[in-house]
Amino acid sequence: MDSSIFMDKSLQPDEAALHIALGESFELWKEIKEYAFSKYPKATEEWNYPGIKYGWSFRIKDKKRAILYLLPREKYFKVAFVFGQKAVDQIMESDIAQEIRTELSNARVYAEGRGIRIDIIDKVQLKDIFFLIDVKISH
Repeated sequence: MDSSIFMDKSLQPDEAALHIALGESFELWKEIKEYAFSKYPKATEEWNYPGIKYGWSFRIKDKKRAILYLLPREKYFKVAFVFGQKAVDQIMESDIAQEIRTELSNARVYAEGRGIRIDIIDKVQLKDIFFLIDVKISH
């Protein structure tokens, strides 16, 4: 099962616990978070506990929707997005990594759009993640 490293509902993660859990990828978490706030300074952040099956996750939001989710795992994390059709079209026409385009085109379509999750293990994905944040904010 793909679930958070933080499963105890009574214990919301803090920065120290996150740093220990993520190890070296903690710096990448911070870079992505800082980038999102640099592009949308009015964003808010919050830890969310959707249930025992998933554990704690972190999200950055504008007034009415999530811009992105950060999902902590053991020594890495995932970034999750949900994109509407206009954003999907823009991503599909871009030069973003083929794996991301494939995952997006294969994603199930829900009322709120298509959701994807990308494992963040090293800096390789940062350029694409920054592009996806830009697309999300612009749509």
